[in-house]
Amino acid sequence: MSNALSLCESTAPAQDAIRWRRSYCPYCGVGCGLNIALRANSVVKVKGDPRHPANFGEICAKAAHLGPTVGAAGRLLYPHIRERRGGALRRVAWPQALAYAAARMREIIAAHGPDAVAFYGSGQLLTEDYYVFNKLAKGFLGTNNFDSNSRLCMASAAAAYTAAFGTDGPPVSYEDIELADLFLIVGSNTAWCHPITLRRIEKRRQSAPDARVIVIDPRRTETADLADLHLAIVPGSDIALLSAMLAILVRERMVDEGFIASHTVGWDAVRDAALAWTPQRAAHACGVPAQAIVEAALTFGRARHRLSLWSMGVNQSSSGTAKAAAIINLHLATGSIGKPGCGPLALTGQPNAMGGREVGGLAHLLPGYRRVDNPAHRAEVARHWRVPVARLSPGPGLAAIELFEAAAEGRVKALWIIATNPAVSMPDLDLVERALRYAQLVVVQDSYHPTDTSAFADLLLPAAQWPEKEGVMTNSERRLTLVPRLLDPPGEALADWEIGALFARHMGFSTAFGFADSESVFEEYKALTAHTPVDIRGVSYERLRKGPLQWPCPAPEHPGTPRLYVDLRFNTPDGRAQFNAVGSVDAGEKPDSLFPLVLTTGRVRNQWHTMTRTGRVAALMKAAPEPYLEIHPLDAAEAGVTDGGFVEVRSRRGLFVAQARVTGEIARGVCFAPFHWGRASGPFKAANNLTARSRDPISRQPELKLCAINVTPVSRPDISGPDLGTHTNRAHRAPAGRPDLVAEDFE
Repeated sequence: MSNALSLCESTAPAQDAIRWRRSYCPYCGVGCGLNIALRANSVVKVKGDPRHPANFGEICAKAAHLGPTVGAAGRLLYPHIRERRGGALRRVAWPQALAYAAARMREIIAAHGPDAVAFYGSGQLLTEDYYVFNKLAKGFLGTNNFDSNSRLCMASAAAAYTAAFGTDGPPVSYEDIELADLFLIVGSNTAWCHPITLRRIEKRRQSAPDARVIVIDPRRTETADLADLHLAIVPGSDIALLSAMLAILVRERMVDEGFIASHTVGWDAVRDAALAWTPQRAAHACGVPAQAIVEAALTFGRARHRLSLWSMGVNQSSSGTAKAAAIINLHLATGSIGKPGCGPLALTGQPNAMGGREVGGLAHLLPGYRRVDNPAHRAEVARHWRVPVARLSPGPGLAAIELFEAAAEGRVKALWIIATNPAVSMPDLDLVERALRYAQLVVVQDSYHPTDTSAFADLLLPAAQWPEKEGVMTNSERRLTLVPRLLDPPGEALADWEIGALFARHMGFSTAFGFADSESVFEEYKALTAHTPVDIRGVSYERLRKGPLQWPCPAPEHPGTPRLYVDLRFNTPDGRAQFNAVGSVDAGEKPDSLFPLVLTTGRVRNQWHTMTRTGRVAALMKAAPEPYLEIHPLDAAEAGVTDGGFVEVRSRRGLFVAQARVTGEIARGVCFAPFHWGRASGPFKAANNLTARSRDPISRQPELKLCAINVTPVSRPDISGPDLGTHTNRAHRAPAGRPDLVAEDFE
């Protein structure tokens, strides 16, 4: 055991002794191991775990400041019921809260059928949490309406992996970073969103001076500063660029014809479509020089070990699956798969979005990457759950946006929202608020209150958070890590899986949900992965306490699998990888005379999602205490906008007001705003007032990175009140009959 883990203050009284324990970061999909210093029931210090292979002791500022997020401040401590719309919330005991939820659910299902209820989860849930609610919804209530905010994060990457390789799952590991000599980073400000991954890339550059970095991003970010070549493309033009790169590889005979012939299908159609994209045509579509496109392609082609990394700039698109497929096509064309230092790696946004996909936490999935529309898969799961196969619905449930659309239209009557804040994170917030107002029952299960979403709740259920519950998470490289329970949750908060199991018992399913602890949940789930691509029968809590493991890991003596497809056999019926056509143009809302600019959204360095956790830490708020809008100097001059002045930003859906940052670091015609703020911070501070709910036809992931806007200066910068001068926006009125909740209700 390292010295760091054995430190204690021997001179302090026993009750004040510091205890060091290993844990896991609850933020992004890098999945960093942590060493936590505990005193009594509090976190006093957080360090990186030098033994964890995801980060080797490195951590970012968000992880370093986890301590202040733990404890009772700002937490939802007890269950509360609002028995009538417009009424006050009142504290109740757990049995009363769950009995109320069960009675309302039974009423709604009896009157409208099981598809009138829906569950919306989060990539911050543990695998055990996901499993219990997924089992309850799909196996016992009879609805596939269980989706999660991972649909907003990784659905397009998952769909592209599945289309190419037969099943979801990134084929590479972080250790490939230390072996690569070409990094193609697309649509990711890795320095801010996955900082530990970028540090590994920086170290690789230092150890291998010939290694090259290409960044494709409309903004010149800190990640782009690392690049040998930065392509500041027009948002939405990724397919044009990637197709042109593939065409250049073909013309320059840089493709691996032997690999293509022996291990793939679909090449001819993809090759022919790509050849229509000359560098000049792509340059016109992308807004970058043709020579830069040629240089990017030749650099990719000449590299021996090619690693591509992408994130929300690719996935959050109405053509996100095609964009991810275009990246994968480059790797298949060059035989850059199943080899050290090679492959496509989607950088997951949330800590357990990968685990959620494994366990079936999307509306079209069952555990083990099974599909709800596959009769054999339904039969396997039904046998395991000991329910009639007819109880498992044969059609995909409602994906995230469809789920809220259905609630707004009155088709979904009950919404159970777990560990997420869709009233901030979803596009087109008018739609989300209508859904929350119109639903007959809104259950919000969260660690924090108030949030923008919890203001609409009929039932509030207090959930334990990191590090108050035990369970497993899977990071972006398929690595499972055990998150131990280190502290007691405040008040009456319970682990999410336990809330789900207790509710299931109130619904009459006691036998199937009689889990003693989180380990018993995990054991049931892992048995269901047998002989699937995500087989983890060899993983146990006991093994994970010694260190993380990568799936597949089918037997207790199996060491785990760092790299998939090393035998060049893929999870397709014929064992070959599939090239996938990507279309000729990207979809997405286009600028016009009324809305001449395009907006892309994203994160700031030290904030996490909707700031329910990081927003409570003063040190993390310093760099960006308020939302802002980045705009190019020429666009600012045309609009009469000055640096530091306030602007109104309008789309076809709503209004956003922020301080302007006039900067040449963003491409002309493009603006950027962070999405972390919601309407509770001020009715016009939410960037998602503007965004569209158009979505990818395959992954159903919404277009959060591109919408058409106009920008005008505003003289009065008060954006915290109910209106802004004479400007109104139907989206921002307070919900009728849903008054603001006062803090005294939650003490």
